Amino acid sequence: MNIDIKGIVIICGNYGSGKTETAINLATTRKTDGIDVKIADLDLVNPYFRTREAKDSLEKMGIEVILPDKKYMHADLPILAPAVAGMIIQPSELTILDAGGDDVGVTVLAALEDHLSKKQVHMLQVINPFRPFTEDVKGCIEIKEEIEHSSKIKITGIISNANLIDETTPEHIYKGYNFIKDVSKATGLKIEFITAPSHLIPELKIDQFTCPVLEINRKLNLPWKKGLNT
Repeated sequence: MNIDIKGIVIICGNYGSGKTETAINLATTRKTDGIDVKIADLDLVNPYFRTREAKDSLEKMGIEVILPDKKYMHADLPILAPAVAGMIIQPSELTILDAGGDDVGVTVLAALEDHLSKKQVHMLQVINPFRPFTEDVKGCIEIKEEIEHSSKIKITGIISNANLIDETTPEHIYKGYNFIKDVSKATGLKIEFITAPSHLIPELKIDQFTCPVLEINRKLNLPWKKGLNT
């Protein structure tokens, strides 16, 4: 089952949900499918996991990457490149906005309200049930409501990104899938897809899932591993 997402897609979620890795892999997967893709890094909160780290590899694939102004590349300031508004006004087949984590990180979207309100926008909440605050359905709904309030945009779909990084097993993926079904039932939101590390794909019974599976190839360095491999 292929992922058939097009238009303007905002990827959001709580801190540590894996939304940036999800956004980057969604971009590369859809580009491989032959779709024209742009991606903007709006994460002005998290100093570690950012789309800008994968800029070179994305651009080599022909994916346009929009970043904050160069002098603010390592700063945590609410400064947006005018190009972000431009890519919303003239989006590609798939335009991905990688928003910051939690309700604080998505406040930058409110600055784009005038542009976004004129477009059909899909905002997808990435959920990892093995992270604090989203280990139960109630927590996921609270995060959802906080993000919607701060961004002034309604979440339209959900994504399961169930993982424990290097300790992830097929059982974690299955558990995450069952959990996201509970969230979907409680909220009425569509499950857009679930994620699974590429090395686990052969071990999974894909036909057990009623939604697409996004294969994750890690594009970002873990902060505690930086500098270990040169």
